[in-house]
Amino acid sequence: MNRMKPYLKYCGAVSQEDVACISQSHADAIGFILAPSKREVHPDQIKHWLSQVNCTKDIVGVFVNEKIQRVCDIANDLPLDIVQLHGDETPEDAKEIKQQTGAAVWKVFHHEPHLNDTLKNMTTFAPFVDGFLIDSKVKGMRGGSGTAFAWEAVPSYVQHAKQLGKTCVIAGGVTPETITDLLAYGPDAIDLSSGIEENGKKSTTKIKALEERMLNDVRISK
Repeated sequence: MNRMKPYLKYCGAVSQEDVACISQSHADAIGFILAPSKREVHPDQIKHWLSQVNCTKDIVGVFVNEKIQRVCDIANDLPLDIVQLHGDETPEDAKEIKQQTGAAVWKVFHHEPHLNDTLKNMTTFAPFVDGFLIDSKVKGMRGGSGTAFAWEAVPSYVQHAKQLGKTCVIAGGVTPETITDLLAYGPDAIDLSSGIEENGKKSTTKIKALEERMLNDVRISK
């Protein structure tokens, strides 16, 4: 089966080395965490790293229940291509951010055993966002848990997002070892953070292994 390569986002860059590592990869986007987390970074750091490294990837900022005006200020200042909302933001918040920044907005939902709840939420947000990110639900964590959810649900999310005309990003527990399993479920887009790290740093070796498996699977390798 000849699949298209999914849109690939490497998230949680915390240093200039991480930014350089991701810039040289096949990723489409680089993500920075602008919320309390072990990977939290400051907008000024991001600005500095991007001034030092020639990065042509989409720049994604991840926010959790941040004041909407601050999200807009940071998004316009950096400038962000994509704003990822990982908290309890409302459709109105998403609409406001889009209007003020012109950035694409992704809303994160955690996979629930009752798929219909998540699918309904996707429908509610659809008029105000450009994509959805489905992550594992891990107690006490908003993301970056390194835990996968039941990927049998991926086709339902992807299909629903397609019907709504939106991107659907799958996150949680994706690693070079599991990427082929996930690709079998046909995700449009994939988000990795801990799955491409060694000792808290982005690893060129892990990224290469992941991308080789992905490119083999989607038949676009040279």
